[in-house]
Amino acid sequence: MRNAYAAVAILGLWAAGGCGSAAGPATDTASSSSGRSSSNASGSGVSDSGLSGSGVSGSGGSTGLDASSSEQGDATASSGQADGSVDGGVVGAPVSAGVHAVGNQLYDGTNPIRLLGVNRSGTEFECIQGDGIFDGPTDQASISAMLTWDVNAVRIPLNEDCWLAINPPTAKAATYSGSTYQQAISAFVTLLLDNGIYPILDLHWSAPGTTPATEEYPMPDMDHSVTFWQEVAAAYANQPKVIFELFNEPYPDHDMDATSAWTCWQQGGTCSNLVLANPDGGVPVDYEVAGMQTLVTAVRGAGANNLILLGGLEYSNDLTQWLAYEPTDPDDNLAAAWHVYDINECSSTTCYTSEGGPVAAKVPIVATEIGAAESDNCTGEGATFITGIMDWLDAPGQSIPAQSYLAWTWNTDVKPSLISNYNGTPVCYGSTYETHLQSVNP
Repeated sequence: MRNAYAAVAILGLWAAGGCGSAAGPATDTASSSSGRSSSNASGSGVSDSGLSGSGVSGSGGSTGLDASSSEQGDATASSGQADGSVDGGVVGAPVSAGVHAVGNQLYDGTNPIRLLGVNRSGTEFECIQGDGIFDGPTDQASISAMLTWDVNAVRIPLNEDCWLAINPPTAKAATYSGSTYQQAISAFVTLLLDNGIYPILDLHWSAPGTTPATEEYPMPDMDHSVTFWQEVAAAYANQPKVIFELFNEPYPDHDMDATSAWTCWQQGGTCSNLVLANPDGGVPVDYEVAGMQTLVTAVRGAGANNLILLGGLEYSNDLTQWLAYEPTDPDDNLAAAWHVYDINECSSTTCYTSEGGPVAAKVPIVATEIGAAESDNCTGEGATFITGIMDWLDAPGQSIPAQSYLAWTWNTDVKPSLISNYNGTPVCYGSTYETHLQSVNP
């Protein structure tokens, strides 16, 4: 078990958006049937080797909005593994028409790619707090600033209640939910696609029953999360460059790496020891969990074959049993999401190799959050840490191709920040990240 609550106390200072947390896994054995039988390890998981009306359309080469609704970017496709080309898709297109996994390599069509980018926090908390939808600008100028860093992927955290227009805590919050929220997300997704940037949609804040989604719960809920993903998947099924991360940071079973926790992660149901960690540290909650298999099935049932990312346990830092509990996917289009911060237990090259290596040998890893909790002191420790995880993902060894990563966060007021303004001026280790992206994604 990780010392989760000490870590969460630190993370709670960062801002409502939150990021990775907690420390590293104690190994427990598990067994499970999986959707990737030729790739999965058994036991420890370690091997040797559109909504209509939402603004999303189904036209073949279009990303869903009229050209007049957003300024067309001048980004062009990068070469080699970092190809950032994006064009539209069609409903019912084969997986190979968009972003998809083949073994442990991501492709866009026939081109091998890496996702290298940033998180754009705000859409998980602004709406439910009644403050708007985005935290900071999402116009062409702000995206052009990202392009100067050679960003080719942007992760957009979503709020379950805002999308579904349920449980608004205030009348003002209600005005930013439902179709208003969906159309704003769609417009931003469209602008990213127009600029050659892959959007990653992530269920970040959720809550069961009538509880407003104002924080990170341990697991998705059967009350709303399945419907959420059915609707999101239907809205973007015709855009196979859009990627789905089904749940931000699972931490079931009191944030333990145990068979019961992995079973809850995969199968859901009535799970024991569900405890809120942030900001209500230690408060037990009781609800029916939607497991990852249920959510994968919901996405595929909605007609979407988009790439799906699944984070492991302990705030997505623990991948030790990911292969053993990998859900069945009829499209065989899953990848592992990974969150790596300096406060995590798995935060060293040795751990990256021992825990991340076996997974990356079988399926792609997209580290959808990397960062350093101490970044604001600008002592250089943050730059050293983030360079270490980037270097490992750039060259995992053992004939594993370079993997993908996105730093937290492209915001000026959500910590740890990469920028001091939305012109893209780097702050602290943001400069290191910018330089590194430009060197690997020219």
